[in-house]
Amino acid sequence: MTVDVVMDITRQALFLIIKVSLPVLLVSLCVGLAVSIFQTVTSIQEQTLTFVPKIICVFLALILFGNWMMNSMVEFMNVLWSDFGLYINR
Repeated sequence: MTVDVVMDITRQALFLIIKVSLPVLLVSLCVGLAVSIFQTVTSIQEQTLTFVPKIICVFLALILFGNWMMNSMVEFMNVLWSDFGLYINR
């Protein structure tokens, strides 16, 4: 296994991590921004007002995107394990 193969696997894995985590992070970002704007407009500075809506929306995003996320990771691992013999011989 050469350095190029390891770097290629690492690049694919990092891209997959970004691709899989992006929907949940975007949902959290949008909800946090909306709550922050609401808090600024109403002058309410309650910490739980930020946390509770964010955690609920993140759980909903995981429910909605969880199947796709798991399928993407399983597909990557299947390709990685099926090509493992090719990587060793390089």
